[in-house]
Amino acid sequence: MFLLEQVVNGLVLGGYYLLIALGLSLIFSVGGVVNLAHGAFYALGAYVSLEITERLGFGPAMVLSPIAVALLGILFEKYILRRFYNADPILSLLVTFGLAMIAEQLIRIIWGAAPLSATMPAALKGPVIIGDFLFSRYRLVLLAVVAFVLLGIWLLLHKTAFGRVVRAGIQKPDMVAALGIRLQPYMTAVVMLGVGMAAMGGAFFAPITIVHPAMGAEIITVAFVVVVIGGLGSFWGVVLAALLVGVVRGVTIHFMPAAGEASIYMLMFLVLLFRPRGLLGERIEKFE
Repeated sequence: MFLLEQVVNGLVLGGYYLLIALGLSLIFSVGGVVNLAHGAFYALGAYVSLEITERLGFGPAMVLSPIAVALLGILFEKYILRRFYNADPILSLLVTFGLAMIAEQLIRIIWGAAPLSATMPAALKGPVIIGDFLFSRYRLVLLAVVAFVLLGIWLLLHKTAFGRVVRAGIQKPDMVAALGIRLQPYMTAVVMLGVGMAAMGGAFFAPITIVHPAMGAEIITVAFVVVVIGGLGSFWGVVLAALLVGVVRGVTIHFMPAAGEASIYMLMFLVLLFRPRGLLGERIEKFE
């Protein structure tokens, strides 16, 4: 029974990874940009949510924090990423790495270097008992939120004109250009969506983790592992990889606490050994 509880906790952890990795994958798939600053938006989401919670409460913070960071993503795309769509990916990697370092230091200047803690509403505290199983009420709410966001992103990408253009831009950018469709506005929207999801991850998981300046640098490595395991250009690949990584880590911690972190990289090694493109990876062309 305790093992099942760990699996559920692993699914929650996987949902946490999913919010960050899915946006990272979309930005790379459409723009060909390796965004190492993605973790900084996750950290900003957590810190901004703390500020808004103090003034307006928990609920408004969960809504307004991702929106505020998504709007910041417009400036990020316009003045930084846009310069590197047609450049060598190593250039965008170096620039966004530098930006991530700057963002971390700005967080230290504004909020200080000491870790902060977030509080959750009293209504979300405590356990939920289902038969013989005991689950955290807040973690179950997080699972529902992640499922709702995942459904919304899937509908946006697969059931709207916007999504059809984005998916075509990933697979056949030359054809999209030949039809006279400019991908630039769509790329701005994708960046907003991606960094907003990262900020949402920071906001929702702040109450059950420690908020500190280096939290973005810590999560970006795991996010890349999830993207690599799932396969570039694959929506469901990233979803499957995030949940798999979360469950594997959760179960490993149950049996071997010291090997929890190592289990993620071992999983990546095994997947790439047999599936170099990732679990559901596809061939994609660079955005031109």
